[in-house]
Amino acid sequence: MNDTAEQPDGRDKSLFRAPPLAEQERMVEAMLFAASAPMTLAEMEARMPHGCDPAEALQLLRKRYEGRGVTVARVGEAWAIRTAADLGFLMARETVETRKLSRAAIETLAIIAYHQPVTRAEIEEIRGVSVSRGTVDQLIELEWVRFGRRRMSPGRPVTYVVTQGFLDHFGLESARDLPGLKELREAGLLESRPPEGAEAELSRDDATSDMFEDDAEAQLPDDDEDDL
Repeated sequence: MNDTAEQPDGRDKSLFRAPPLAEQERMVEAMLFAASAPMTLAEMEARMPHGCDPAEALQLLRKRYEGRGVTVARVGEAWAIRTAADLGFLMARETVETRKLSRAAIETLAIIAYHQPVTRAEIEEIRGVSVSRGTVDQLIELEWVRFGRRRMSPGRPVTYVVTQGFLDHFGLESARDLPGLKELREAGLLESRPPEGAEAELSRDDATSDMFEDDAEAQLPDDDEDDL
């Protein structure tokens, strides 16, 4: 049957055929290149013609960019075009550092990243000290932390989880890619062993605060003080 033949209801069959896969690949490439933030497959599909398969087009695009100066990287549940990891030094530039996150904010961020979803009470139990509202608010303002689902427990406390922006900043596909104690020691980020008798999870949280401290630069209010 000719592609332009009409259906029994009078519709033109050609109007409902998806573009060739090569054209779909170009569409995905264009969207990721122009997007200001990583895009999910659902967002791509909503912009593409009816019948397109952005997932398949995306895999073709990833193969096309293998070994190139930029790559198609997964960021949480979304995708983005990023500079190849080994060429990142070309994009580096010197900037004036205004201020780093406080120790309290770094530790809180690490606890949320490793234990999400986690409530404020659980964060305080792990840290051993109270968490000020300002500390969590700063992480939310940076868009590194967001509210998660409420716990089905008395009071239905809100939980906290890290955001896609956090994963993107630290070059992670998901929170599962966060390094453990062994990787941190091998990278030279830990100079001493955790104290004897300490809980394994607590030691991991204290250690990872050093990892975030090197990268956690932000414009923060002058009255933000460490809770410790």
